[in-house]
Amino acid sequence: MSRDRSPRRLRRLDRHVLTAASMTALSLTASGCVVVHGEREVLPATTRAEAAKALQQFTTAYNAADKAYDSALDAAHVTGALGDIDAARLKAGHTNYPSGNPSYSPLELTDAKFTIPKKAGWPRWFLADTAANKGGSARWLLVFTRNDLSEPWQVAYLTLLAPAAVPKFTTDKDGWAEAVPMNSTELAVAPGDLSKRYATYLKSGGTDFADGAHTSSWRADREKATKPGLAVQFLDEPVTNGDYAPLALRTADGGALVFYTTRYFQKETAATGTSVPAQNKDVQALTTGAVQQSLTLQLVSNQVALDPKRGGKVSVLGRIEGLTSAQGG
Repeated sequence: MSRDRSPRRLRRLDRHVLTAASMTALSLTASGCVVVHGEREVLPATTRAEAAKALQQFTTAYNAADKAYDSALDAAHVTGALGDIDAARLKAGHTNYPSGNPSYSPLELTDAKFTIPKKAGWPRWFLADTAANKGGSARWLLVFTRNDLSEPWQVAYLTLLAPAAVPKFTTDKDGWAEAVPMNSTELAVAPGDLSKRYATYLKSGGTDFADGAHTSSWRADREKATKPGLAVQFLDEPVTNGDYAPLALRTADGGALVFYTTRYFQKETAATGTSVPAQNKDVQALTTGAVQQSLTLQLVSNQVALDPKRGGKVSVLGRIEGLTSAQGG
């Protein structure tokens, strides 16, 4: 399994570290055709019953890791962007509270709805849309993926959306969804290009993305980040390999709901005679090197976007990010 390790929509950096996550681990339909010819045949990624079982297995593992602040307890159930964010959160927690999470409260996921695409080849993947006892009324959208029958199902993407923001998906007569190819030319931006185009947009602007909290507003916030005595620079990178690859589901209007990853660096440099603002203990737990005149933060961000038909603009519906490391200088 590939892991390109390096970095909720939260504007304050000291809250980025504390992202909560959740869900399952599924198993595929165990027919001879799936085992032998799964790379060629168009098949559902899993059954609904197995998806429900996987969701429970993930939740159990996530809660165990969160209670103990031990990433080894849920490492087999997370990967990609969520894997990076979760591992860093648990590392910081363990550093500050070696005996476990003093504020532990188990995550409960209910009212699960599964959108399972029918497709050929790997990875196999599906979407779980649930209610939760955390995050208010938001729906928790978790994308489970695996690259081989021998692997467990792992959650690669987690985003939170208002119930009304979750789109309707195209399904066939049996209720199976449709995965959109990464190189689709029917959409405003090919799903496989979204990570790169988003990184470019955050740097230079452009016309690919509709205005919103995660696009125009975020760029405006960045422009205000530099203040007298403190320079703040940003560098965004696309992340598209292995378990960080974008995944897209066909929506009922002909567009797609796309999950994708980016990484970004935020460097804070203090002017001579001043110092970098003090960071909280979670950020400190992930920082190496002495913070003298600068601090460079590395974050992983996973987004979910509505990618309409050609001629429209991509709407970024949700974003969860987490600090994965920091370097003093």
